[in-house]
Amino acid sequence: MTLRPAHIAIILLCAALSGCMKWEYGELEDFATPSQGLFIVCEGNFQYGNATLSYYDPATSRVQNEVFMRANGMKLGDVAQSMTMHGGRGWIVVNNSHVVFAIDASTFKETGRIENLPSPRYIHFVDDTKAYITQLWDNRISIVDPRRYSVTGYIEVPGMEAATGSTEQMVQLGQYVYCNCWSYQRQIIKIDTRTDEVTDVLDVGVQPRSIAADNRGRLWVLTDGGYAGNAAGHERPALLCVDTESFRVVLRMRLESGDTPFDLCTDSSGSTLYWINGGVWRMDVDSPALPDKPFIPAPVKGRFYSLTVSPADGNVYVADAADYQQAATVYRYDDDARLVDSFIVGVTPGAFCWK
Repeated sequence: MTLRPAHIAIILLCAALSGCMKWEYGELEDFATPSQGLFIVCEGNFQYGNATLSYYDPATSRVQNEVFMRANGMKLGDVAQSMTMHGGRGWIVVNNSHVVFAIDASTFKETGRIENLPSPRYIHFVDDTKAYITQLWDNRISIVDPRRYSVTGYIEVPGMEAATGSTEQMVQLGQYVYCNCWSYQRQIIKIDTRTDEVTDVLDVGVQPRSIAADNRGRLWVLTDGGYAGNAAGHERPALLCVDTESFRVVLRMRLESGDTPFDLCTDSSGSTLYWINGGVWRMDVDSPALPDKPFIPAPVKGRFYSLTVSPADGNVYVADAADYQQAATVYRYDDDARLVDSFIVGVTPGAFCWK
């Protein structure tokens, strides 16, 4: 989730090293997990190749760590960015290893991989035959055939330079996919999935960091406001609502200067927004104003780093990355912000994925 800038020479060196690495673990383990559960994608540390995957069973409150390595006999790679479920498989995007792994969602064993991607961030499935992969340091979104694990084409973003390009999260409403362009950018793009072309671009403010769709077909956008000297500008962060029919901003609520909001998401009904800004904030999508206090206060030590809401019971899961060097903690809260459970996972848990 977090952008980790580096010089191009260093990135190329890391790519060469990661492409040559072979990991040995030992005897493989067999897993058979229940139909519902939660994957925790742990980034690890940039250039350390210590990304990991954990799996949590809410019914038993049991967590299994390092499941990718235990099932496949190799490490996950360098900076695990995100994960998406499709077709009974989990698709894990590993940013600085330039790869997307597909695993069986029950056994955790690899079923295939998409390789040689510039700097992948997220994968979105249009259907069983086509998916999009967003990129950092590129002005294109890769089009892939998930059946063959191959890149079949690209979607070019108008007006974006490859050296500073950034495409991030994707949300599909009808035939259109909406994507926020984050690092050094200020726009949301609208892609027609029938033609694989960008049909419209909307300036929403400095660095739209995350997006989510509500139950009324609207798009919500969280901008982080950038920083002083940023090529895209510097302003107060904001939460915005975009009408997708007219493709224009219909509501903009400014946060405070110095705030660092991120990880916007909704509950399963699409009626409630959640995001991290120190603590965890919660807001009804029909609210005319921002809440005046967080739903879950910020930790006294450490830092909330990623967030998800259970589609089954509405419990909120939030990861505390601590010092980004040690095993981190995930906290589980009920709808009244009461702590239900906590468990230890890998280093820097940056994303969740529900099975």
